[in-house]
Amino acid sequence: MNRKTSKEKTSFGFRNIDEKKKTKKVKEVFDAVSSNYDLMNDLLSFGVHRLWKRVAVNKCNLRPHHKILDLAGGTGDMVKLMSPKIDEKGMLVLSDINQKMLHFGRDKLIDEGLTNVLSIQLDAQNLPFKENSFDVISIAFGLRNIANKKKSLRSALYCLKPGGLISILEFSRPTNENIREIYDLYSYEIIPKLGEIVAKSDESYRYLAESIRMHPNQEELMDLMKESGYTYCDYENLSNGIVAIHQGIKPK
Repeated sequence: MNRKTSKEKTSFGFRNIDEKKKTKKVKEVFDAVSSNYDLMNDLLSFGVHRLWKRVAVNKCNLRPHHKILDLAGGTGDMVKLMSPKIDEKGMLVLSDINQKMLHFGRDKLIDEGLTNVLSIQLDAQNLPFKENSFDVISIAFGLRNIANKKKSLRSALYCLKPGGLISILEFSRPTNENIREIYDLYSYEIIPKLGEIVAKSDESYRYLAESIRMHPNQEELMDLMKESGYTYCDYENLSNGIVAIHQGIKPK
């Protein structure tokens, strides 16, 4: 019984809580920050998050006929970059577990004239699609918020076509010790204060800062992908490892 209970625990920032409670608490976090999410991303990363996302999309080597699922897609930044690369033979799905974030992203994309994107509310741990449905599954800055990462990776593997690609853009561990110390100071002191001033939610941004520290580092995440069944797993550090792009292939 104790072993089963421990398996159901996961991190919520620096706290250890039940997986089901994390899903609920993450929803509360993003409900609180959804209206200021894009603005805060620009402020906290000095706009560099847009470059990181562009690099991640380019590394997916998308083709016009590809069927693509973007998990935890939030306000739609990734699918906005992907949209011009897909024609009428392809399919592009924006998804998020949080209804408020998803509606915000969908409305933003419609306002910008993007008509080739479907939006679906779903849980990345239990994807509702048939086996071998997608050529590419992407997730940007969302994996660390999922209660059971291995479960979500395996669910994505099931939905990928043989030879299909998963691409994960996520905060990681800076490779330079000096940068790491500065980044920690920025994360724990500046980010919550900005969250309080701009988004009126310092606790939400304190969690987001803590979740970055608790997320697996580059090698740990690559090992987790291999354990989940992916092959040819690799990663590329961006901005000295502040973020990394991990990719893996579903075996043929």
